[in-house]
Amino acid sequence: MRQSEIDIHGLTEIEAIRTIEKFIATLDKDVKEIRVIHGYKNGDTLKETLASPHKIRSKRIKRRRYTMNQGETILELF
Repeated sequence: MRQSEIDIHGLTEIEAIRTIEKFIATLDKDVKEIRVIHGYKNGDTLKETLASPHKIRSKRIKRRRYTMNQGETILELF
């Protein structure tokens, strides 16, 4: 299983959504996880965006997973 990573610090919600959707679309099918780094002090909006199943439109997202690091979210992919 391969993992990838993307940093969305400093992006607006709309920019983050577009960036993540495009990023997922370019990934190989063998990538099954993406670590999304959004920050935690000013990253609450981005964290909430990632948590919502209705904001990021990708059929590859299977599940969102949270880690002990409040500044990142793991997206598990099909």
